[in-house]
Order: sequence, then structure tokens, then C-alpha cells
Amino acid sequence: MPNESPLVVVRREYSHPDTRELIRRLQELYTRIYGGPDGSPIHEAEFVPPRGAIAIGYVDGEAVAMGAWRRVGEGRGELKRMFVDDRHRGTGHSRTLLHWLEDSALEHGVSSMILETNENHPEAIALYRSAGYADIPNYGHYANNLKTVSLGRELR
Repeated sequence: MPNESPLVVVRREYSHPDTRELIRRLQELYTRIYGGPDGSPIHEAEFVPPRGAIAIGYVDGEAVAMGAWRRVGEGRGELKRMFVDDRHRGTGHSRTLLHWLEDSALEHGVSSMILETNENHPEAIALYRSAGYADIPNYGHYANNLKTVSLGRELR
């Protein structure tokens, strides 16, 4: 989309209607690529500053992207729920959202970020690796899944 408007990123609550709608669409994507929705435990309170945050990205007032981070230890955060609507992929919105989430985490004392994804999602892996994320030992809900890819990096 050569004339794509810029992404405007806004922190939202987990209960916000735009958050709920994008989570629904993300779960549909997970079902397409992984064969089922994400089953990792999520608690809304984990995404309230200073423990974490959810960000929604808007293009011309439409909610088209989402991402979140939550604290998972002293100085460590975990990226969750990264999603960009199919119609807006390839526009740099994922990177804009990732930078916003990392900056938010830094502001709340997080110095390193981790995430888990899956070999079935090569676009996500490419985004994270191009942003400086490197392989780490598998962890979390999908640690024993042979297709899990766990990545992490020190934040600036």
C-alpha cells in the first residue's frame, strides 16, 4: 500500500472494544496457521502499567494492529498478541508497534524482552530477527512444541 497513512498507536485496556475485536481476529489467524487458537494463559491485569501494556494501532481511525507486553520477571518483559490486519501487512506497522511496545516496556523498567512464536509464522520470525531478536531456549506454554521458536533481546 504505497499511500498508506501512518499508524497511530494508542494504549488501550484489555476490555476496550477495539482490543477485543483485534484479539478475535488474531485468534482466527492462529486457527488458520496453527490449527487452533492460542491457549496460553492470559490475565487482563498483566497488561496494566507498570506490569504491562496493550497498544492498538489505528490507520485513519480504524483499529488495524495490536500488540502487548507483560512483565515476566525482574527487568524482563514478554511480547504478546502482535497482530496486523491482512490488508495492512507490509506497510511497516508491525515495526512501528514493536518499537512502541519496547519503549513502553523500557519506561516501566524492563531491560530485556522475550517472545515465543512458531515456525508456521515465518513473517513474524523475520520481523523479530530483523529487529535484533535472537534464539533463546524455549520457555512458557509452548516450550515443548517442536515448532516453537523463542526469541529475545536486550532493549536499548
